[in-house]
Amino acid sequence: MGWKGWLAVVAVAVILYLALAALMFTQQRSMVYYPQFTRSDRAGTDFGLQRGGVELRGWVVNPSAPAPILYFGGNAERIEANRGDFARWFPHRSVYLLAYRGYGASGGEPTQEALTGDALALYDHVAELHPGEPVSVVGRSLGSGVAAHVAAHREVDRLVLVTPFDSLAAVAQGHYPWLPVRWLMTERYDSIEALARHGGPVLVLAAGRDVVVPPERTQALVEGLAVTPEVADFPAADHNDIHLQPGYGEALSRFLR
Repeated sequence: MGWKGWLAVVAVAVILYLALAALMFTQQRSMVYYPQFTRSDRAGTDFGLQRGGVELRGWVVNPSAPAPILYFGGNAERIEANRGDFARWFPHRSVYLLAYRGYGASGGEPTQEALTGDALALYDHVAELHPGEPVSVVGRSLGSGVAAHVAAHREVDRLVLVTPFDSLAAVAQGHYPWLPVRWLMTERYDSIEALARHGGPVLVLAAGRDVVVPPERTQALVEGLAVTPEVADFPAADHNDIHLQPGYGEALSRFLR
C-alpha cells in the first residue's frame, strides 16, 4: 500500500473517531437518563409540585412527621419502591420522593439543569411545609449529584450519598477512555465542586464491587470533600444491590436519627 493508501486509511479512521465523538455528544442524555424503566400512573402518586409549567409527581412517607428527608434516586430507579423501607427506617420523620422530569408520573424531559432546579424547588416547598425544621437529603448514584447541588445551595442538616461519584464526567471518562468525554459531557454533575464549601455532616455508603461508579470515583469524592465524611463500606455490594446488604438500613437510620 502506498502513502496515498495509508493516508486514506488514516483519514477514514479520523472521520470515524470524530463521528463517534459527535454521537456521544448528541446522545449523551439518552445514556445518562433511563426514565422509560420508571413510568407510573399519576393516580398512584400522593404528592405534586408545579415548576415552569411542568407537573412533577411523587410520594410522601409519614407526611405528618417532622424533620423531613428528601430522597433523590438513581438514573433508572423506581423511587416509590423505597417507601416500605423508609417507613421502617425513619418512623418518626417524613420522607419526600419526587420523580425526576420524565420519570414516574412527572412531565417534562430530564436534564441536569432541570433536575437540579427541580430539587431546589422541592427543598423550598418542603421547607415551607415544615417551617423551622431541619431538612436532610439522601442521594443515590445519579441522585448523589442532585443531592450535592442541593447541599451547595440550601441549608442541609445531614447529607447521605449512596454509591456517589466525584463527577459524572469522570465516571464516563473511565468507561470510555478512548474518547474525550470530559470535554464532551454537558451533564457533568460535579459533586466535588458543589460540595467544596459544604461543612455539614456527610455519610457516604460505598459498594466495593461497583462497576457503574467504580470505587475509585467514590474514594475521589471522599478525599475531595471539605469535611471528613463518615463512610460505610459494603465490600460485597454492587451498584444495584447495596440497599439489600445487611447494615445498609441501620447505617442510614442511625445517621439520620
